[in-house]
Order: sequence, then structure tokens, then C-alpha cells
Amino acid sequence: MAGNPPETPAPSASQPTPLARAEQFVWLTARVLEQRRFAYHFLRGGADPVETALSAYLNEDGGYGHALEPDLRGPVSQPLHTAHALRVLDSIGRCGGLRVERICRYLTEVSTHDGALPAVHPSQRGYPTAPFVPVVDDPPSELLTTGPVVGLLHRNQVWHAWLFRATEFCWAAVDALEKSHPYEIQAAVAFLDGVPDRARAQAASDRLGRLVREGGLVVLDPDRPEDYPVAEGYAPGEHHYPYDYARVPDSLARRWFTDEEMARSLDHLAAAQEEDGGWPVNWRQWAPGSALEARPVVTVEALRTLRAHGRSIG
Repeated sequence: MAGNPPETPAPSASQPTPLARAEQFVWLTARVLEQRRFAYHFLRGGADPVETALSAYLNEDGGYGHALEPDLRGPVSQPLHTAHALRVLDSIGRCGGLRVERICRYLTEVSTHDGALPAVHPSQRGYPTAPFVPVVDDPPSELLTTGPVVGLLHRNQVWHAWLFRATEFCWAAVDALEKSHPYEIQAAVAFLDGVPDRARAQAASDRLGRLVREGGLVVLDPDRPEDYPVAEGYAPGEHHYPYDYARVPDSLARRWFTDEEMARSLDHLAAAQEEDGGWPVNWRQWAPGSALEARPVVTVEALRTLRAHGRSIG
């Protein structure tokens, strides 16, 4: 027998709140995982249903697959899927114990010779994959994949042998960054926000902030995005804003921006909610299914970002 439906935020007399509009969008379009995540974050839902939904993507090797990250299709475990799973577990306070021990064993097995993670393991070959995600036989280690995983595990005080070399790789990769792109910078921030050496992390973050501003890797005036270059290989209009780097106020990246710059970017994020209640995907959309699955993910994260920065969502 179905349980009682979750409490829905009451709409105002004039129009529904952003949260109420987003809720309708999620129930209409989202996978079960995003429905459970929405309920956990905004409707006082439990963590257990989120973890149960996430377990559907878990493979016997300890990694995650089955298009958890919508731009990689097929059943095989991939580092990008597994990093996504770790972010979900972290968001519900379940990033520890035997579940993470098993994940770390998977990370060890798929690491490159220098102990870090490729973006895509060659096992992806033969399954539908976004054209902007290359599948090669001997992929290099990537900060893009390794940085967020290492930072998250450190922040949750997970200790595993895999972390030692992976952490060294991330430090070397961050220190070597001179010309980069927004997603790699986001990965570097995720690493720096979690790594234990806070003084070194702060110094590295200050340097990256200068690189981001001087390189035009962030739109500081949302009314004039055309004044800022789009990174090579990105989709037209695939811009990044201060909130993309500083998802929470205590991120090291928050210091890169003035209060006014941050406020303008959050105004822009709030205004980006579309008529159907969801937020748009701004990267290249290559297949109808992947775009449909990605929008609820983006919507949940937009709401979490706005709320983290003190914005009213309803």
C-alpha cells in the first residue's frame, strides 16, 4: 500500500514558489534517484530511500554504472559514475563505512600507473557515449575525475591506501595549472575544499582565483555574457558563474568574488528556472534521454546552491 504523499510547500496566493514549481518538474521528469534526493533535501525525506535508489546503479566490482552520469550510457562501472555516487552519499551523510571501503577498492583497480583516475575507463567502448567524452585504450589520469573524489574522501575523514598517491597526483596537477577550463577548475576547488593541508590549499586557491578572473573563466556580469569567452570545446553559451565555483559559502572559491559579484550570479541562477519548473542544461545536448535525465540533477543542485547561500526558494 502506498504511503501518504510528502508534504508539498504551500504556494503563495499569487504564484507557486520556486521550490513548488521545481517539485512538480521533478515528479514529472526525474529518475527515482533524483526524486528521492529532492524529497531528502526539501521535503524532510529520509536518507535510506536515497541510498536504496542509488544502489540500483552499483555493480559487483564496487563501482557504479548504468548511466548514473547521464552522458555515459551502458552498464559498466566508470570513475565518473562512481564520483557522482560519492557526491550523493556525501550529501546524505553516508560517505563512510563498508560502502566506501568497497568503492575505494574499485578506485584502486581502475587507477592509472600513477595512482589516479582516468575520466573514462576503456570498458566504456561499445556503449553510447557523449561525443565530447573520448574513450581511449590507455587513458591518462585526470584532475577532472580524481580531484573531487580525493577532496570528498578527505573531508569525510576516509583513510585508505589509494588516497596517498591520488592526493600527491592532485597536488601536482593543481600546482601545474597555468591554462585551464572551468570544469577542471571546479575539480581543483573540490580537491582543495577537502584536503587536510589547509594552508597549502588556501595558497593554491588564491592562485587559481587569479587564473580564473584573469583568464575570463567566469562571467562576472550576467547581463553581458557575450563579453566572456566560452572555453574551447564547450557548447555555445556554456558559461560559468561565481556560484559554479563556490557552491557553498565556506568554499575557498567564495573569496574569489566580491559580495556584489556573488549576489548578481545568484540572481542569475534564480532567474534561470524555466517555465516547467526545472533548470536548463547548458552543456552540449547530444541525445534526448541524457538531456532529460540531466535536468533534474541540475535542478536539485541549483536549489541546493541557492539555499546554501541564503536565498529563499519557498
